[in-house]
Amino acid sequence: MQEKQDRRRNKDREEESPITERTVRINRVSKVVKGGRHLSFSALVVVGDGEGRVGIGMGKASAVPDAITKGSAYAQKNMVNIPLKGDTIAHDVSAKFGGSMVMLKPAPPGTGVIAGESVRAVVELVGVKDIVTKVRRSTNPTNVVKATLKGLQMLRDPEVEISRRREYAQRTALAKNEALSQDPSD
Repeated sequence: MQEKQDRRRNKDREEESPITERTVRINRVSKVVKGGRHLSFSALVVVGDGEGRVGIGMGKASAVPDAITKGSAYAQKNMVNIPLKGDTIAHDVSAKFGGSMVMLKPAPPGTGVIAGESVRAVVELVGVKDIVTKVRRSTNPTNVVKATLKGLQMLRDPEVEISRRREYAQRTALAKNEALSQDPSD
């Protein structure tokens, strides 16, 4: 009876949670053993809240639903924040993971998500509405998803970056002036 109540509570939490999950790839793995073949499944799952948080996870199990559940749990544990600029990204970025290379470019409002299936899963769950992407070299979904996440993590908020660089320039100029004023060669 207690288990039923726990399941109901978990179901209620899942419905309240703004996190969306999308399964990108399910791979059947066959291992030959003494008695025949042993089948297992791996699932690549992307989760996101549509407001700048996204995570990816790989789950492996002997049944597909269990693999998806494991992948989803791992992805939720490893969610990262991505800086967005309205409904798009702030600047161009290219990222490489394994044999895959992904290019992400901001687009004007109304463009939509121009991307392949794997990249689309990540950028839509992050909350990007207008973006142009291109996958070069390998199109292996696992590497493409990881390269996309790596590219999104390389994004910087322009205002924060400008203020950080100004502070650095001021500190170095101040240090240089102090060094010149203390120079004993006068």
